[in-house]
Amino acid sequence: MKTDSQSIARRPVISALGLICAAQFVLQLDFSIVNVALPTIQRELGFAAADLQWVVTGYALTFGSLLLLGGRLGDLLGRRRLLVLGLVLFGLASLICGLALSPLMLILSRFVQGAGGAFISPSALSLLTTSNAEGAARNRALSLWQASTAAGASTGVIAGGVLTQYLGWRAIFLVNLPIIAVLLLLIPRVLPDDTTSARQRIDVPGAALVTASAAALIYGLSNGQQQGFASPGTLLALVAAVLLAVVFVLVERTTSAPMVPFSYFSEPSHRAAVGAMVLMGAVLAAYVYFTSLYLQRVLGVSALLTGLALLPSTVTIVLMSTFATRRLLDRLGVKRMLLLGLTAMGLGLLVFSFVTAGGSYLVNVLPGVLLSALGLSVALPAASVGATTGVDRSEQGLAGGLLTTGQQIGAAVGLALLATLAAARTVQTGSLASGYGFSYLVALGLVLIAIVLVATQLNHQACQAELVRQRQGAVQTTTDAPLPQELKKH
Repeated sequence: MKTDSQSIARRPVISALGLICAAQFVLQLDFSIVNVALPTIQRELGFAAADLQWVVTGYALTFGSLLLLGGRLGDLLGRRRLLVLGLVLFGLASLICGLALSPLMLILSRFVQGAGGAFISPSALSLLTTSNAEGAARNRALSLWQASTAAGASTGVIAGGVLTQYLGWRAIFLVNLPIIAVLLLLIPRVLPDDTTSARQRIDVPGAALVTASAAALIYGLSNGQQQGFASPGTLLALVAAVLLAVVFVLVERTTSAPMVPFSYFSEPSHRAAVGAMVLMGAVLAAYVYFTSLYLQRVLGVSALLTGLALLPSTVTIVLMSTFATRRLLDRLGVKRMLLLGLTAMGLGLLVFSFVTAGGSYLVNVLPGVLLSALGLSVALPAASVGATTGVDRSEQGLAGGLLTTGQQIGAAVGLALLATLAAARTVQTGSLASGYGFSYLVALGLVLIAIVLVATQLNHQACQAELVRQRQGAVQTTTDAPLPQELKKH
């Protein structure tokens, strides 16, 4: 039984966990909340059909490509400080998005929002991992973190429908402001100041190169959809993406303070976990984006009902992540959990691939929603544990940044690729449903690649041994650790 002093000592950790998960929830909410509002935004701001995806992709691009820099800045300058800076930047960009008068103004503001998110997410994740001891406590915290990630993404679709229907599309951005204001008021009271006096070099060239490479790749895919993949602009962008990526690798191998220490990827389990996260990010973005468009553009469902149609996804993710995922992780281990989750996601995408113009929600959407949500709630926490276990405390921000970077770059590049393929298929067949169905099939192929990667690279025995070591360390820490200094004073 826990003593009163242990319960008191745990309260600050619980408060910090709640605040950190709330910050992550807001980021994912904003990533997905725009999906339901896209048809309305396109109509009212006069977006070209080919440019509409940039409302989603622009956010994911800067978010994903700057996450590594954000993780490193948090480690070097202080995670709480960077969390506050990111929230302020994110809030200001949300205000400008809500007041946007043109497509360009909205897209540029979404780029800035993504940059703010890139400072928030790795700082929050590293604060979570460093404030919870390895073992059951950290696994529980990571499960709740991923629950807030997935729930934010799913809730965003619901909130987007309600707000767009009754208050207009601008409300989906302005709703961030009061939430961010509350978080900024609570941070100094809940999170400790971890500012460091260490002077270390930040890898600015690496950040610039990886951002430029991702931007060139996504622009090339988007331009290929409009102008053709043999056009000079498309070819130039794709070649630039490859060359910039090569230069990035060379710079990282020679710099004294690399943004990506390649030694991290010498561990096969780390490679498998991050690789799976990249592919899952692509699938998650496509799943929300295309399902929202199918419901509204093909089945003729309103924005409000589209949001409510995805409510089962939110409920499944929250319930699984909160009550079942941690127990399954302890019983099955990281590898089996990842394979189980990926298999469920694959089955969900297979169901989605049969969408038709005369389909229905109960037959073509709901089964896919439930299976995909089940898979995500199982696979995401397992990938988080596999990618961050055994990482030194001082590098937790970097490891968290790599993990979330993989997810967000996967989302940005995956959505651009799948939207291009869906549009090409629609032009061929003249059917939106056919284009969406084809995109789901390609996404299923990405899941199969992830399954092969996890099955061949993730070391089951090593991960199990790591989980056992963590549990034993957590028990020892709980038994022997003294009270925090601030509690000794009372």
